[in-house]
Formats: sequence, C-alpha cells, structure tokens
Amino acid sequence: MKPYWIKTHPTIKFLFPKLIWDIPNKEKKVYLTFDDGPTPEITEWVLTELEKYNAKATFFCIGKNITEHPEIFNKIIKNGHAIGNHTNNHLNGWKTTTKEFLENIEACETAISNLKSQFSILQSKIFRPPYGKIKPDQAKKLRHLGYKIIMWDVLSADFDTNITKEECLANVINNTQSGSIIVFHDSEKAFKNLEYTLPQVLQHLAQNNYSFEAIRF
Repeated sequence: MKPYWIKTHPTIKFLFPKLIWDIPNKEKKVYLTFDDGPTPEITEWVLTELEKYNAKATFFCIGKNITEHPEIFNKIIKNGHAIGNHTNNHLNGWKTTTKEFLENIEACETAISNLKSQFSILQSKIFRPPYGKIKPDQAKKLRHLGYKIIMWDVLSADFDTNITKEECLANVINNTQSGSIIVFHDSEKAFKNLEYTLPQVLQHLAQNNYSFEAIRF
C-alpha cells in the first residue's frame, strides 16, 4: 500500500473538519493547486498550459524559492492566480517545533508580502503544510493568525518516481469531482509526470464542462 491517499478518505475529512479538503459546489468548479515553486522553466510551463484553458489555479510557494525567483512569482500573480504559503524551507510540521514552524511560515509570508505589495490584490492568507503534515497545536495557532489551511481531495502523486505517468493521470481523472482540490507540484522531481498529466487533465475536464478556479476566501 502506498504511504498516501490518492482520494482523501471521508473519515479523514470527518476527523479534521477545520482543515479545508474540498470546496463543494454545483457548478462543476475544481481547484488545481501546485506546490513547491516557483521553479525556473517548470512554473512558467505550467502557466502556459493553464492559459490555454483560461484556467486559474493556486500556487503554494516556498518562501526561499520566491526570494530566489521573484520574476516567476510576479508572473503567477500577473496571470491572475492565487498564492498560498508553503513554509519558507519546506518544513515537515511533525518533525518541527511549533515555534520553529510558525517562524518559518512567517518568513514565507514576508517573502510573499514583499512582492504582493506591488499589486493591488487583496487575498486572505492560505497555507498548505508540506507533506500534508501539521500538528493540531500548529494548526490551531495558524487559524488564530487568520490562516485557512488548505489540504486536498485528490492527490496526483506526480512526485512519486515509482509510478508511471499513466498512473498519475488516472489518479486525477478517476477521482476528480465538482469541488475537488487537486494537488500537483511545479518541481523538478515531479515534472516527468506533470508534463504528461497536466495537459490531459485540463483537456479532459474542460471537455466535461469543468471550470478551473483559484482558491480565494
């Protein structure tokens, strides 16, 4: 058995109701998300693919990568996508003290704010824990700071080098429904699967009358 769920089990959603796993709606809206960028060439390729379908998405960015690649980060915003916090150094909350975790998130938020201030875009603070791992106390403190914690309904598993690109595609196509939050990664590790999967996901869902929305609260 793989050490992760492709389709988030209803029991998990029930046990952690204050985390956002999906965004139910009757309009066939789905929410594509991309973790770990911005990454040179890869994030820009993703933006090009999204533009073909007028698709809006949410990019959960690592603060260090924002600082190193501000021009790519700015392009994400200019293209109308939403930005989320993914910590400054991709920390695993289960292996990090709450103090260190929150400080790392704040460092990422500073990187985001420094560049977002150039744009007249107001967004709520959204956060996705790397690896999906966050302690209850960390989550509670983040909510008190005004963050909404965004998890997922469908995991593409594009990061898994042991699955085929066809399996990656099937993970998304076979499990997506209206309201699904779908996880991809705009990273070098994931690109082999992403390059094959994303164009076909966009085409398939568009042909089935789904629209692609950014996560904004």
